[in-house]
Amino acid sequence: METLDDYGGSGNVDAYHAYLAGEPQPADYNAGWVEELRSHTEEGKRVYRVHVLSRPLTDYLRFELGWGYRKNMTGGEEFFILDVTDTPNPLAGVPDFWCFDSESVAVMNYDGTGKYLGSQVLEPERVAEFTGYRDTALAHAEPFPAWWAKHGA
Repeated sequence: METLDDYGGSGNVDAYHAYLAGEPQPADYNAGWVEELRSHTEEGKRVYRVHVLSRPLTDYLRFELGWGYRKNMTGGEEFFILDVTDTPNPLAGVPDFWCFDSESVAVMNYDGTGKYLGSQVLEPERVAEFTGYRDTALAHAEPFPAWWAKHGA
């Protein structure tokens, strides 16, 4: 689950600046991650995420969704949007996290600029809490392609 409006301090900062400058997306953008995704999805594993957001989108979210999500989908990753622009956020205060096979959870930590600071693997007894958050997010989210067709750039 992703909750931030700006992860600009993490990841591919050069690509973000290229996006802001109006440059076209390089053909090899995210190629390593797409290949990693493909290796998992071809084995039958499901890789997906929900992003909780509100409109108007920040420049960073336009970049992440327009370049990142659309490219990662070619490797089989699925995306969902929980748009809380006009509705209460059912997961207010829940941090970014990854669930691994519903058996372990890692909470992602960021500073105020969206710079990734590391993750914390939670105790096994907290897995049910976070899989509940995941299920709530999916129940309220819309598949990214449908959302993007209505609200994207």
